[in-house]
Amino acid sequence: MSAQKDQDNTQIEKLPLTYWPTFQRVLVTGGAGFLGSHLCRVLLAEGHTVICLDNLFTSSKHNIRDILDHPNFEFVRHDVTEPIRLEVDVIYNMACPASPVHYQYNPIKTTKTSVYGAMNMLGLAKRVRARILQASTSEVYGDPDTSIQSEDYWGNVNPIGVRSCYDEGKRIAETLFFDYHRQHNVEIRVARIFNTYGPGMHPYDGRVVSNFIMQALNDEDITIYGDGSQTRSFCYVSDTVRGLMSLVRQDEIVGPCNVGNEHEITIKTLAEEILNLVEGTKSKLIMKPLPNDDPKRRRPDITKARKHLGWEPRVSLRDGLAKTIDYFRNLDLKHFKRPTSHTAHQNSEAEKTLKK
Repeated sequence: MSAQKDQDNTQIEKLPLTYWPTFQRVLVTGGAGFLGSHLCRVLLAEGHTVICLDNLFTSSKHNIRDILDHPNFEFVRHDVTEPIRLEVDVIYNMACPASPVHYQYNPIKTTKTSVYGAMNMLGLAKRVRARILQASTSEVYGDPDTSIQSEDYWGNVNPIGVRSCYDEGKRIAETLFFDYHRQHNVEIRVARIFNTYGPGMHPYDGRVVSNFIMQALNDEDITIYGDGSQTRSFCYVSDTVRGLMSLVRQDEIVGPCNVGNEHEITIKTLAEEILNLVEGTKSKLIMKPLPNDDPKRRRPDITKARKHLGWEPRVSLRDGLAKTIDYFRNLDLKHFKRPTSHTAHQNSEAEKTLKK
C-alpha cells in the first residue's frame, strides 16, 4: 500500500504555546520497564515528582531499585487496564509488553493493555487536564512495502496474525488519542518508537539485541530467524528518551512522530558486529525459520522530528552496543527470571495447527 492522506495532518497538529512550570508531577505508566525506568531517572534528575505505575508483568522493581527511596519518586503497582485516580500534570503512557515473545504469550491481555490502558489514561488526562504522550510503535506500519517509513504511510498490517494483538492494539490506541484530541481537546503527543536498545534491557526479553548479546557472552550459537537479510534500525535508549521528552515539551505538533535511528542494518550484520565486540566468544551464527508476519524492513523517516523537535540520534550503533554488552557482562542474573516460557515460534506453530 502506498502512502495515503485524507487531509493535511499538519493542520490539526498546530497547538497554542503552553506555559510549562519548572517542576511538574509526572505519571509514567510502565515506569519499571526498560524505557520507562530510564525516563523516570531523567525526570527525577530534572527535579520533577514522578509516579511510576507498573504491574511488573515483564518488568521488575530491581529495574528501579536505585530510585525507590528517592523523595520525589513513588511506585504504584497497578494494571493500566483498570482505572486509577491521580493528580498529575503530564502522563507518559509507556505500559505494554513490547517483545514478541511477551506480547504473544497472552495476546488478549496485550490488546486490552493497549486499548483499555489508552482509554483509562486519556480519561485521566481529560479529567486533570494533563498533557499525555502515547508510546506507540513502528509496528503500526506492519511489514512495510516502502523502504523508509514516514508518518503519513498507513502501513501494511495483517489484522488477524500472531503479532496483531500488539500491532492493532497500538493502532487503536492512536485512534483513541486523536479522537480524544478532536472531541475533548485533550493535549496529546503520539510517538512511534522504533527498535530501542541499551543498558536496562531484560536479559530474557526476547529482543534481537539482548538475545544476540546474551548468546555471545555465554558462547551459545546466535540464532538468526530467516536468512538475516531483514533490516532494523536501532536507537540507543538515551536518544529515544530524549526524543520522547522533546515531543512532549514542544507545541508545534501532536504527532504521530517517528522516534528512531535512520541507520538501517541487516540482522546478520548486527550479529556479526556483536561477535566482533564480544572478545573471545565461541558463538557461531545459525539460521532458523522466520516467525509469521515478521517485518522485512524497518527504517524511520525522522524529518518531522528534526524539523519540529530539533532531535536526532547522537549515539552510534557501535558505541551503544559496547555499552550494552558491558551492562550485560556485569549483570547479576539471579535478579532476573523469564517472564514467560513463550518462544518466538510458538504462536506461529499453533496457527499452522489450527489451519490444518
